[in-house]
Amino acid sequence: MVDDDISIRESLEALIQVCGWEARTFASATAFLESRPPPGPSCLVLDVSLPDLNGLDLQARIADERAEMPIIFITGYGDVPTSVRAMKAGAAEFLTKPFGDEVLLTAIGAALERSASAVGERAALQILRERRASLSRRECEVMDLVASGLLNKQVGGELGISEITVKAHRGRVMEKMQAGSLADLVRMSERLGLHTGRARYEGLGDT
Repeated sequence: MVDDDISIRESLEALIQVCGWEARTFASATAFLESRPPPGPSCLVLDVSLPDLNGLDLQARIADERAEMPIIFITGYGDVPTSVRAMKAGAAEFLTKPFGDEVLLTAIGAALERSASAVGERAALQILRERRASLSRRECEVMDLVASGLLNKQVGGELGISEITVKAHRGRVMEKMQAGSLADLVRMSERLGLHTGRARYEGLGDT
């Protein structure tokens, strides 16, 4: 939580801890930026008006490096343009003081669920990247062509190798990527941002 009002920091910290969540408080955006991000799901309760860097500017600063940390804005001087800007930039909630304890706690609970999902997705994507990195250059080529919808014979024609060799490479690709089917491999390629040529894949089996 980032708020320059010590009384608000202390009261909200106590409220959050009573619910069983860990609370870390900061008096300024600078102090927050100098801290290490928590390792697991988290959210940021952020005051809009701060002495050094305002909440909206801090939101922009951490948009990429702390993308898995949803932001709940709190302010005593809420206005429509500010709230719209915050929400358009991805804020989870925008609360105007005074607000009830349950309103904040509900917002925090939803934000933590959203963060847990994002953290899990990031971890899963990292695993896929590591599996992809374990493939040889030829296996990467076979994976890309197979995922684009080409049959083994067509892949062999593209790469100038026999169909039997393609099948061998494809088997190793499926094993290393831990793909149970061609559909799994296509989905993995899509998650990795690789070109899969879905239109060519439609209707094809695991030949």
